[in-house]
Amino acid sequence: MAAKMGVPVCPHAGGVGLCEFVQHLSAFDYLRVSRTMQDRVIEYVDHLHEHFADPVRIRRGHYLMPQTPGYSIQVKQDCLERYSFPDGEAWASLTQMPVDSE
Repeated sequence: MAAKMGVPVCPHAGGVGLCEFVQHLSAFDYLRVSRTMQDRVIEYVDHLHEHFADPVRIRRGHYLMPQTPGYSIQVKQDCLERYSFPDGEAWASLTQMPVDSE
């Protein structure tokens, strides 16, 4: 739809692990659609990659292909355990706070 109307597209991938979710779009576009990197962009925010088993890699402003099969969205087990709501360690101090009854 965007191509038909001449509108550029930039997949949103900022800050919450979305870079790992959209890197395959860049690869597919390059390999099967445009065969060029010219005028192609995907947002990138260098944040939260440490939670992924195979985090996104960038070189000279371009997404690189993942080194393992799949979409590179496998979250590390220790992160899943730490941040799982409501029993994860990261939530413990918040769930034990008294609730104001007023």
